[in-house]
Amino acid sequence: MNDTQTIRRRLLLQGATAAAATLGLPAARAAERPIKIGYVSPLTGPYALFGEADRYVTDQVRALLKNGLHVGGKTYPVDILVRDSQSNPNKAAELAGNLILKDKVDLMLPSCTSETVNPVADQCELNGVPCLSTVQPWQSYFFSRGGKPEKPFEWTFHFFWGLEDIIAGFIGMWNSVPTNMKIGFLFERSTDGEAWGNKEFGFPPAVTKAGYTFVTPPYFQPMTADFSPQITEFKNAGVDIIAGITLPQDLKNFMAQCAQQGYKPKIVTVGKALLFPSAVGAMGDLGLGMSTEVWWTSAFPFKSSLTGETSAKLAADYEATAKKQWTQPLGYSHALWEVALDALKRSGNPHDRKAVRDAILSTQLQTLVGPVSWKGGPVKNIAKTAVLGGQWVRGGKFKYDLVIVDNTTAKVVPAAAKLKPL
Repeated sequence: MNDTQTIRRRLLLQGATAAAATLGLPAARAAERPIKIGYVSPLTGPYALFGEADRYVTDQVRALLKNGLHVGGKTYPVDILVRDSQSNPNKAAELAGNLILKDKVDLMLPSCTSETVNPVADQCELNGVPCLSTVQPWQSYFFSRGGKPEKPFEWTFHFFWGLEDIIAGFIGMWNSVPTNMKIGFLFERSTDGEAWGNKEFGFPPAVTKAGYTFVTPPYFQPMTADFSPQITEFKNAGVDIIAGITLPQDLKNFMAQCAQQGYKPKIVTVGKALLFPSAVGAMGDLGLGMSTEVWWTSAFPFKSSLTGETSAKLAADYEATAKKQWTQPLGYSHALWEVALDALKRSGNPHDRKAVRDAILSTQLQTLVGPVSWKGGPVKNIAKTAVLGGQWVRGGKFKYDLVIVDNTTAKVVPAAAKLKPL
């Protein structure tokens, strides 16, 4: 292009801009650089039940953001980059590294279980990328990654309940049933299993303080085939209560082998394995009467800050679309986006990583799962949410329903019944 052409082009652009101003039309401007958000969850593998609602929720969020996100007087396109950790920590770390170094994400959202959340958060901390996560007890998120209260993490933040809350809820359920107060702990060999069995902040010191005694067989490898050593120790000790954390497949095998070996405890309260309707359905009546933690249900009284919809409406819409029963991670998958988008909007500049980080830390938001705030948390990087106790009973619309039987730690939902022995 020669000098004459260049001058003519500038004059034409200036004239177009002036005409637009005269007509009250917006002047032409370059599109803002897209906000890139990395979303990593276990869509496949042994922890896939945790991620089964994630695609449904991300599709909803994409629809909400079809016209962009308004931040600081500007409108930004939003690219949501969903990645499957395959329930593998090494894969999760690899994906996070690629999202940070190749895709240049502005914000990372890992969700569900320590096998996905921790390695992604570690990559973000290493590379100075703001990271927001949920669905993992805060102790296995913070301490298992080497966090110290006096030296918290700089870039990674998490909202969920803690072991102190679930322990109080479990004990509240157990206290409502006459037992010999003997517990048999069934812990898998994993980050979560190690946290639950920790002698300082896990179950052992808390149940001892509450007057219970316990036996703890060696931790088992997830996806194990033979639970005879654990069952034998429980039978010999005469325990009435089985408590722990397992995969659904492992609990199913354990309970089937208990029946084969003539052992029937009065109470079985297990984390992780009993969260999902499909997992309980796969156990058949073996799962009937078992109890677990409840962190979100369709009965929660809170509304979404994004859509205004209630928990009941979200659950009903999910069931109508997915043709399956609602599942607990659905509420938190939605809430993760509530907190993330709220922080981005308040940051003033979604491409300024420090501004986004600081906006997360200053969050004061009423979400579908309840209030989320990092003020007053147990450590700087943690915002705590509610957890209740529930029991699986025969259902109406679906074969089994999860009923609230203890609200010791949070009164957000009234208890609908009392825990019944198996």
